Parts: sequence; structure tokens; C-alpha cells
Amino acid sequence: MRNRIRDIRESAGLSQAELARRSGVAQPNIAAYEAGRRRPSADMVDRLRAATLPLPHDALANHHADLVDLARHYGLLNVRVFGSAARHEDGPGSDVDLLVTRPDGMGLLTLAKFAEEAGELLGVEVDIVTDGGLPEDHEILRSAVAL
Repeated sequence: MRNRIRDIRESAGLSQAELARRSGVAQPNIAAYEAGRRRPSADMVDRLRAATLPLPHDALANHHADLVDLARHYGLLNVRVFGSAARHEDGPGSDVDLLVTRPDGMGLLTLAKFAEEAGELLGVEVDIVTDGGLPEDHEILRSAVAL
């Protein structure tokens, strides 16, 4: 009989230790689920499954060219990533923070539509910050990394 926790973990290419780190579930508990010594609740299965999803920085790497093309389609310039995804400190449930230069006359609804489409592309929530209103020495401007 196949073990669904092991199947979930192995299909994501994760070790028990990595799944434990991502999910916040102790590695001995994961081992017990996989060995059949403990039975996970439906909520626990969902939690472990969510922890196997690609992290935002992985999604950015996998869809880099498509995201750049999408930004270009919307007329956005100088697209950069900042925050936990830029530092590779993101985890399950983290979002992607993008810093963009928007052309004059571009409205907030257009930015919202770009964020929505970028989120669909990456499979994670995307937050957009425009650089126009940030002071020159703002932390976001200092830490943002070009795509």
C-alpha cells in the first residue's frame, strides 16, 4: 500500500528534513506518518501538501521570462523583486513583492490587473510597489534585485 505523505514528499523531491523545515512539522512526526505509526489528519495532509508547493523564489526562477514578457505587455519598466523571495528566505504562504517603474498615466487598476495575472502565472500572491513615490534611500530601492 502506498503512503500518501511519502508520495507527496517524494513527488516534490523533498527530504523529510526539508519538508519538516517548510511545514513546521517535526521530522520524527513526518517519519511516523510515512511509516504508518501515526495517522495524519486531513488538515495535516493539507499542511504538508502546501509545504511541497514551489516556493516563490522558485516560481520566479521557473517563470522569469514569462513574467518579464507580462510586465512588458503592461508597459511596466525596471521590474525588480524584493523581500523574502529576493533573499530566498521565503516559505510556503510567502508572496512575491515586485518593485516596478510605471509609465505616466498608468492607473492603479492596470497595476492591479498585472498583479493578478502575475500571481496566476507564478501560483503565488504578488504585491506591487511603484518606485515613483519612494525616497531615494528607501530600503526597498536598496534591496530590490532586477529580474
